[in-house]
Amino acid sequence: MKRLLLAAAALAAMTFQVFAQDPDPAKWDDVLKEARGETVYFNAWGGAENINAYLEWAGSEVEKRYGVKLVHVKLDDTANAVAKVVAEKAAGRNDTGTVDLIWINGENFSSMKRQDLLMSPGWAEKLPNWKYVDADDKPTIRTDFTIPVEGLESPWGMAKLVFFYDSARTDDASLPKSAKELLEWARKNPGRFSYPQPPDFIGSSFLKQILSELVTDRAVLQKPVDEASFDEVTKPLFAYLDELNPLLWRGGKAFPRNYPAMKQLLADGEVDIIFAFNPSEASGAIANGELPGTVRSFTFPAGTLANTHFVAIPYNAAAKAGALVLADFLISPEAQARKQDPKIWGDPTVLAVSKLDAEDKARFDALDLGVATLKPDELGPAIDEPHPSWMERLELEWKKRYGAAN
Repeated sequence: MKRLLLAAAALAAMTFQVFAQDPDPAKWDDVLKEARGETVYFNAWGGAENINAYLEWAGSEVEKRYGVKLVHVKLDDTANAVAKVVAEKAAGRNDTGTVDLIWINGENFSSMKRQDLLMSPGWAEKLPNWKYVDADDKPTIRTDFTIPVEGLESPWGMAKLVFFYDSARTDDASLPKSAKELLEWARKNPGRFSYPQPPDFIGSSFLKQILSELVTDRAVLQKPVDEASFDEVTKPLFAYLDELNPLLWRGGKAFPRNYPAMKQLLADGEVDIIFAFNPSEASGAIANGELPGTVRSFTFPAGTLANTHFVAIPYNAAAKAGALVLADFLISPEAQARKQDPKIWGDPTVLAVSKLDAEDKARFDALDLGVATLKPDELGPAIDEPHPSWMERLELEWKKRYGAAN
């Protein structure tokens, strides 16, 4: 018995030592000192030129101010970065990982948390700029797709599903106001709508939006998938898709690869309605010359999906101090205001502007959110994201039913 107690005590001490090695954001001067000279390998989606340009700017600023170099590892799927950390853990690479920061949320965060792949809890809420974060009025900042965040990731931006159309071609009065009306619209306008092929995040989000509207009891989506009831719960969704898919662009025999490809279809006049998770996306695309100035936004009055996206630090990151410095800079009022500018990115802020000083409030007040951006009170209610297990399960089922398209 005594031997078991001693072994348990030794194990506890080892665990404490691992966490004790993590830099403490509460001692920020020490973090800054340790971070200087580090290179942060930021694994983030690289599919949009405006986001890539924003990260180039952020990298130049943190290097100039703090001596931290940012290398953007461009991903087409965040799961690839998660898999890399999993492989490094299996190989015993516990303090020299190749991923220092990940742009993440949803099922990827859930997977990393479940497998103990993240830096010790609580660091996010100790960052100096956390004091500006709107954690009280934006509940998805502390709950990521139903999973408690517990300071394991730092919020970076807000998202809400919004639809876009070209008012020069499409009559405002004909726009659908729900999933059921979208199906009716597609019947009247065959070939003029599509969605990205899952497992693309935007395409999978479309599946969740339709399921959330049609499911008998939305509360079931806040719990992990129950295989015994999956077919019954999702029956309305797949009955809907069975009818919708032949009405899609190219008869549902091919799908856009991702959101940029779908946006190009609208620009080329091949489809009439698209959607994104950024309410300022249309205005940003107009400002960048990617969409015509006649494009406008709309949403469903009964609500659309909303969430927060984050950055997280793997447990074995080689540049944890540098990653903390970058994460803190990304939630600074300066960086958040620049990110919300549709001419730069248009991604909504995670900050409470009311908490800012006069100079920083002025940054946000000066923003022209663009002709196609809906006002906050026009965005409609927020529908909670389902538990992460639903996304993966829906993607598998979608692929089985419709995945022959390419």
